[in-house]
Amino acid sequence: MSFVVKWGRDRLHFPLPPPDTKLAVIRRSLAEYTHLPELSFKLIHAGAVMKDDNAPISAYSIRENSTIALVGSAPVPITIPTQTHQQKARDREREKEPKTEQSTIAQIQAEVDRVRKTLLPGVDIFLAGLRGEDPSQPQTPTPTPTQEHTRLSELLLQSLLRLDAIQADGTWEAARLERKGAVREVQGLLERLDGGWVGSGSGRGR
Repeated sequence: MSFVVKWGRDRLHFPLPPPDTKLAVIRRSLAEYTHLPELSFKLIHAGAVMKDDNAPISAYSIRENSTIALVGSAPVPITIPTQTHQQKARDREREKEPKTEQSTIAQIQAEVDRVRKTLLPGVDIFLAGLRGEDPSQPQTPTPTPTQEHTRLSELLLQSLLRLDAIQADGTWEAARLERKGAVREVQGLLERLDGGWVGSGSGRGR
């Protein structure tokens, strides 16, 4: 039995330890394998960051064939779109405002809108290309399929990290439901991307 670690464009298979094994053991093994400092990366499963290294892997529902994403130190250079001056200014102003449930919901919705506008079209074009369809979109310069899969995957994982960092007060039920739905949507898009990649045969054997 094994589980999968998604690291950039690589899919690494590791033996599945007993359910009571602490997450710290897996983190240590991954640090040794990748030669990354233990605290330099985050581990994501089912759209959520696994934060407690002292918790057993059963608490995170890690079982045979589960996929864990390792993010924070990419094995290959990834081009991440930078914010414009206007976006940075808006973010600074937003940070100064008193945090309310409504402002938290707005922050979550803004992240989802960003994914829908900037990443969803790219995923659709990428998957259409894998199926041999004409996406009817200019793609110049054209990255290789591996590079494009890595780029889109990393950006979606970064979005999940941003959503995870949005703190909702325990009494803000609407905000917590909004974030849960947002995580489910972004995670679903990531799974569709990876499913199409593996299904095309390009992602097998990694």
